[in-house]
Amino acid sequence: MSVFDVNNKIDHTKVTAFLDPSGGPTIQRYDIMKYPSFDKFTDSQLGFFWRPEEVDVYKDSKDFKALTKHEQHIFTSNLKRQILLDSVQGRAPAESFGSIVSLPELENWIITWTFSETIHSRSYTHIIRNVYNNPSVIFDGMMDIEEIVDCAGDISKYYDDLIELSRWYNLLGEGTHKITANGKTRDVKVDLYQLKKLLYLALMSVNILEGVRFYVSFACSWAFAEAKKMEGNAKIIKFIARDENLHLGSTQLLLKTLPKDDPDFVRIAEETKDECIQMFVDAVDQEKEWAEYLFKDGSMIGLNTQLLSQYIEYIANRRMEKVGFQKIYQQTQNPLPWTQKWISGADVQVAPQETEITSYVVGGTKQDVDENTFKGFSL
Repeated sequence: MSVFDVNNKIDHTKVTAFLDPSGGPTIQRYDIMKYPSFDKFTDSQLGFFWRPEEVDVYKDSKDFKALTKHEQHIFTSNLKRQILLDSVQGRAPAESFGSIVSLPELENWIITWTFSETIHSRSYTHIIRNVYNNPSVIFDGMMDIEEIVDCAGDISKYYDDLIELSRWYNLLGEGTHKITANGKTRDVKVDLYQLKKLLYLALMSVNILEGVRFYVSFACSWAFAEAKKMEGNAKIIKFIARDENLHLGSTQLLLKTLPKDDPDFVRIAEETKDECIQMFVDAVDQEKEWAEYLFKDGSMIGLNTQLLSQYIEYIANRRMEKVGFQKIYQQTQNPLPWTQKWISGADVQVAPQETEITSYVVGGTKQDVDENTFKGFSL
């Protein structure tokens, strides 16, 4: 596999989204695209750009000290879980999908998506530096919380399986190969159809991560802010949720697009249907277990384990319908309707660069340079 194949002159609008026989993307051309929607995701993400340091969390330090012990447990535990999950997401999309993507607009989106996840990881450190006297309180022992590690393990599994087979496919091609490592020889079977199946499952897993697995933690952060506590943290979580909604939309679109793009995925979608539904069930169960862990010593104003369980079932139903599954939970109404204003993100603004400046928008060029613009400037 080459970074750039000079002999690949195939029309990029004729290739499949992933694993096209012609190889990976060549010319990064964005005036003519097979799937312009993914370029729009990139535009939106770039328009959302924000820096954690632009959010004032100074008051959060005082607020945290005034929280009860069980409220501090809720806040700190959620922060630990979010750090670990976004530590996975801060590298996984590019590493998992980047080596097998075939379209430039999709490749560009995957890179942009992964970069945005690193901002989320940096934002948690920004919170920690301002709220805790000793950051080790957060980072030490994080991997000892079973509920966090189990969740991260379930997510990583699908990524890891895809990454391993993708590497063998790019290195060796299809077939059964003898591999010797550490003095041991084993057979490695590389099957393109199986690789496509792992791709589909990984996309479904990340779709569930972006759309289900964060929402117990999100609701807690916003509930604090509803009580005028930890408002800086809640604003950061609002920005993160806005990004995650964009990522969720892209994975939903991919899961719908692949069967139209490559006939193999029609069969794969049917073969993996039961496993994918079970992935949703497992994620919901883990979110409920997380709620129980958070509230083991007491609840907080506006939230308890029952409400959060109902909320995550409501969220899961909506996500399942978006990817073509029937909803499986009884909860059809949002038990926490006040969360919607935090999720919408329509009125979010971190800094001036988030405002749409027409000079930076394609098709919206503004003639704002005149003869006096550079007056007094010399080289």
